[in-house]
Amino acid sequence: MAETLISPGVLARENDSSFVSKRPVTVGAAIIGPTVKGPVEVPTVVTTYNEYVNKFGTTFVSGSTNDSQTYTFLTSIAAYNYFINGGQSLLVARVVSGSYTAATSSAATNYFTSSSFTLQTLSEGALMNSSCTEVSGALLASGSKDNVRWQIVNSNTSSGTFDLLIRRGDDNLLQPVILETWTGLNLDPNSNNYISRVIGDTVENYVAGNNYDINQIEYSGSYANRSNYVTVKQVIYTTPNFLDNNGVAKSQFTGSIPTNASGAFGGAVGIIKGGANFYDKIDESTNSQGLVADNYDNMINLLANTDDYKFNVLLTPGLYDQGNFAGKVSTIIANTQNRGDNIYVLDPVGYSVSTISSVVSAAATRNTSYAAEYWPWCQVVEPSTGDNVWVPASTVIAGVYAYNDTVAEPWFAPAGINRGGLSTVIRAKLKLSQTQRDTLYTGKLNPIATFPGTGVVVYGQKTLQTAASALDRVNVRRLLIALKSYISQVANNLVFEQNTIATRNQFLSQVNPYLTSVQQRQGLYAFKVVMDDTNNTPDVIDRNELRGQIYLQPTKTAEFIYLDFNVTPTGASFPA
Repeated sequence: MAETLISPGVLARENDSSFVSKRPVTVGAAIIGPTVKGPVEVPTVVTTYNEYVNKFGTTFVSGSTNDSQTYTFLTSIAAYNYFINGGQSLLVARVVSGSYTAATSSAATNYFTSSSFTLQTLSEGALMNSSCTEVSGALLASGSKDNVRWQIVNSNTSSGTFDLLIRRGDDNLLQPVILETWTGLNLDPNSNNYISRVIGDTVENYVAGNNYDINQIEYSGSYANRSNYVTVKQVIYTTPNFLDNNGVAKSQFTGSIPTNASGAFGGAVGIIKGGANFYDKIDESTNSQGLVADNYDNMINLLANTDDYKFNVLLTPGLYDQGNFAGKVSTIIANTQNRGDNIYVLDPVGYSVSTISSVVSAAATRNTSYAAEYWPWCQVVEPSTGDNVWVPASTVIAGVYAYNDTVAEPWFAPAGINRGGLSTVIRAKLKLSQTQRDTLYTGKLNPIATFPGTGVVVYGQKTLQTAASALDRVNVRRLLIALKSYISQVANNLVFEQNTIATRNQFLSQVNPYLTSVQQRQGLYAFKVVMDDTNNTPDVIDRNELRGQIYLQPTKTAEFIYLDFNVTPTGASFPA
């Protein structure tokens, strides 16, 4: 349709101003800590608690000869609290003590005595060993719910295809528990159903910064992993172009096809440290859940990489700001400040510390708006065993943040009766009085309070920033994190674009509507974005720079409410 009128008439034009500005890319929490199983030192995203359980496990029996109790790592309890309260995605960085490797297993060929291919578990540690001899009609299960076994069915030497089942390690032939089914596989590298192409053959390993400029994950293999449990380590006998021109199987390849059989995995090493301290027995001087301070180094360094790992809350339950762990906390805080896109929730002291003055003294050594501390410790029901256990506050705070973001926005305070309730907490270690809460809050610590009829509640939202400013509150810091995340994504799309008015307007047309929406959602009182000739002068443009200035007035929370009740004589009039 013509956009101008040449002869008399009416031109009806549409101007669509209803475009909704894109919301920031959703990123969730990250946890550094030990798990029962899973990839070692390879940060992995899970989006549900069931997925977490499948990949990282829940309970285990202590390896100590004097202690055969069942335990759960704080990482698992934190993941449960996060997802049950509405958390969307969780980045899990598993740390271990000692050497850990994956388990392997090979499938035998139809006619050869050697193996057709070798599978390797994605999870590492001796727990993945499910070695057994499975007999038809067997009633006794071997292996465990945390490891796996495989089974070949429908092997066909005429077509060169077979099906692969990944089964749970504690099942049996009469009662198989099938975790994954891969049908129509073959050993032909030219086929779309080639086993490595379908299942994946990628292996991920942590590489320290002495080999590269930064710490990173190194990948080997040709195909991305699609299985949640195994990867193809090696195809020993390939069958390229299995069928001849007449559609008949080539005789030299038929013996390579794996036979119908089942097998278990073995050869993995790495066990949970015996004599480890758990829950309220954690000791920063000896070990925490079988770990010492240095076991955290690699994952602390790796998660400093903002390009590969995105999250808005970081937790390290079990690693608190005392003794040998204090230096690791310092590194994490420095990394968090350098990243600028998340807040670190840390624990000030261990369970044994009960005096308010000691806790306040610990918090006084920190000064940053990128971290927050909560106290005291809490007793929760362990979700897998039903046991009542003591956990540091950070274990349950991720759930508070997740719930806050589900029912409100990141710039609302994750505290108070409406959004700070701790539904999974039985009791706090101490029932804090008003005076004690005042002392903690003045000392930059967020109290976990107990109120009759209400229960246990997070009753503070201070960051560890010492100077009084808007950024000494968690909701304002998280507001800035959300805004910087979105606006930086917009700016990234303008790198290498022409430094013209059109490019500036493109930026403004996305940022202004977004900030308006934040204002409407009670995140800002006011804002102003400047990207024009005033800050993009000719000399700035000649240096290939594009500059923008963003002025924000963040909303404040009502933390101190004063109500004056005035009693007047009978017959007196109330003031207008």
